Amino acid sequence: MKAVAWHGTHDVRVDTVPDPGIEQPTDAIIRVTSSGICGSDLHLYEVLGPYLDEGDILGHEPMGVVEEVGAEVTHIKPGDRVVIPFNISCGHCYMCSKGLQSQCETTQVHDHGTGASLLGYTKLYGQVPGGQAEFLRVPQAHYGPIKVPEGPPDDRFVYLSDVLPTAWQAVEYADVPEGETVLVLGLGPIGEMATRIAQQRGAGRVIGVDLVPERLQRASSHGVETLDITAYDGELPAAVRDMTDGRGPIAVIDAVGMEAHGAPIGKLAQRLAGMLPDAIARQMVEKAGIDRLSALHAALELVQRGGTVSLSGVYGGAIDPMPMMHMFDKQITLRMGQANVKRWIDDLLPLVTDDSDPLRVEGFATHHLPIEDAPHAYEIFQKKDDGAFKVLLRP
Repeated sequence: MKAVAWHGTHDVRVDTVPDPGIEQPTDAIIRVTSSGICGSDLHLYEVLGPYLDEGDILGHEPMGVVEEVGAEVTHIKPGDRVVIPFNISCGHCYMCSKGLQSQCETTQVHDHGTGASLLGYTKLYGQVPGGQAEFLRVPQAHYGPIKVPEGPPDDRFVYLSDVLPTAWQAVEYADVPEGETVLVLGLGPIGEMATRIAQQRGAGRVIGVDLVPERLQRASSHGVETLDITAYDGELPAAVRDMTDGRGPIAVIDAVGMEAHGAPIGKLAQRLAGMLPDAIARQMVEKAGIDRLSALHAALELVQRGGTVSLSGVYGGAIDPMPMMHMFDKQITLRMGQANVKRWIDDLLPLVTDDSDPLRVEGFATHHLPIEDAPHAYEIFQKKDDGAFKVLLRP
């Protein structure tokens, strides 16, 4: 089969590799029909090479059609149309029973002290072959796959794998009272979807901050009050307070993480980490504060006293400095974590199966490309060329 494989920093290729097969009775094999490229994939493209081996198959946002199931898989069958969550969870351990599927005790990667295994995402998370491929072996398929109806296009459902539950959890964790104001930092796919979900769930005002004109325009087209951070020359907090009775928003969602702009030292460290020998680079990533923390610090500054900061952006450094005195003084609640995909599916399925498409998922992707074009797709997504906002690969 054809699959998108990592071969080095800024070097992904479409390789021919063996088709996957059933390895455990809880496995399934799906024929992939759509697979997204995520902002988190750019971390692999840019800096997380020390945790990858050449030839590792990427991708954690797939959907497709079931080809084969193991003996213990009974809730899906060949021919079913399914979406595959990016985190691999068993559904019956203590953590899964609490709705914390991202911490599944069955698939935790104990060698690295991390949570549940993820599709297509480094040794830190199990090094499980990913879904940017013609076929995918799905572990824990007795629980994970989400069955969806025939008829509507893949674009209606594929975001159940990651984008929708991640954005939903970000809004849930933000805990925005009805009619109150939430600010979203970063209007990439997760931030943009979070603005839509916040509106759908009754936020009174949604403010969005970014620096990419196309992203600002996209958000403002459905009623988000947008701010171009480049226009404020360090005065963004004052501008936001002026918009919110001097207090700031009740909640801030940081959908940027270590993709933040404006911190050249952190950016340089990330670049250097990608060039160092693996053993040294791993220590740098794990022990040094390499993240660009501009967005997180901005979120803590922007949120009103007694408010909540919800982190969906990914941070990777182990000892990043945090302004603890400032956080304590402002009595801020901080919530974060990988999305617990299955926990939110009952909330999300009615929205994506609604004929009116209230979250407008069918028009969410800007590019639909054949899997053979994956190297080009990664490049334009990383550079934000050609208006690339969300890219779906079609095997």
